[in-house]
Amino acid sequence: MTTEAAPRQVRSSYAQPIAAGLLAAVVGYASSFTLILAGLTNVGATPAEAGSGLLSVCAAIAVLNFIIAWRTRIPLSFAWSTPGAAFLVAVGPVDGGFPAVTGAFLMTAALIVLAGLWPPFARAVSAIPVAIANAMLAGMLLTLCLAPIKAVEQMPLLALPIIIAWAIGLRFARRFAVPIAVVATGIVLAFTVRLSPGALDGSWPTLAPVMPLFTFDGFAKIALPLFVITMASQNLPGMAVMKGNGYEPNPAPLFTITGITSAITSIFGGHTVNLAAITAAICAGPEAHADPKQRWPAPMAAGTAYMVLALSANLAAAFVAASPPILIQAVAGLALLSSLASAQASYLGKEHERLPAILTFVTAASGISMLGIGSAFWALIAGVALMVFLGGGRAKP
Repeated sequence: MTTEAAPRQVRSSYAQPIAAGLLAAVVGYASSFTLILAGLTNVGATPAEAGSGLLSVCAAIAVLNFIIAWRTRIPLSFAWSTPGAAFLVAVGPVDGGFPAVTGAFLMTAALIVLAGLWPPFARAVSAIPVAIANAMLAGMLLTLCLAPIKAVEQMPLLALPIIIAWAIGLRFARRFAVPIAVVATGIVLAFTVRLSPGALDGSWPTLAPVMPLFTFDGFAKIALPLFVITMASQNLPGMAVMKGNGYEPNPAPLFTITGITSAITSIFGGHTVNLAAITAAICAGPEAHADPKQRWPAPMAAGTAYMVLALSANLAAAFVAASPPILIQAVAGLALLSSLASAQASYLGKEHERLPAILTFVTAASGISMLGIGSAFWALIAGVALMVFLGGGRAKP
């Protein structure tokens, strides 16, 4: 091999994982940043606080993706909890306002750290039946996934172009369907939304710390369900993606570091940071490189892209705040249809788990609140209790 050919080969070997990492970042951000903002706003954040939360999780993801991949030479990918953000959209306000939500985020982070430091606790979390966790998630997502239909009813001239753009993307470029819908939404908003004077003043993103308030309502309504959702829908599937691609990282330190990082982001209004699941498949799979040992630059490229995207946090928050809420919820609903379908396919897959899972689903979807505790918690309790009563969900001979 000539000396000129060697650098070309090195550049070529890095080009593929870098391209995969950039793709993962753009898809991950464009698919759900509106959901993050909508979720934070729904639980009481001001536009500035929502922008700060988005900035904090973007920056945290960027740092984790870059440093961990660089140190381990493994394509470990990190992301925000998209199902967790969807849960925030559905859960509603908490007694104590956004400070209580921030306190709940901090308690979620503490539970994640505990899962990493105390093996029995991690095993107990892992023992939560996947069908129950997915059914709870599906129940929380249902209302949000109905938003595109409601948006067509309320404002068809604005909603239909977005849904049509999403459907065209789904037909011809499936991976980019949601980003295409987000672009279509941006175009619609550019022609219809009028920002208030001074809305973009100081639009350069800044971190706005929030003094956390610790309440039982915050723990039961947000912290515990968000922890279960993050572990069951992000961290455990993220580990499965890595194992499926031939990597065997130790989960305990990863849970610990994401928990500590989540504690930092919570102070600035951000919710949990965790192992990536969907975008991890892009960075850790053959799409990143044919040689598994050459895929680690992909998360580094994704981290760099997330840091750049973080600079648009306040601008995005201003537009979302000035937009019709049902339109933002419609885009989030389109983004989560695949998550709803996957969750339902998972909990309906095994006949002997269906009744406990369906009970979990309808309880979560009901939106009930008893003793000040939201439906997600009661859904988990109801589903696990019925599964245990029926014999642990085991198939009968």
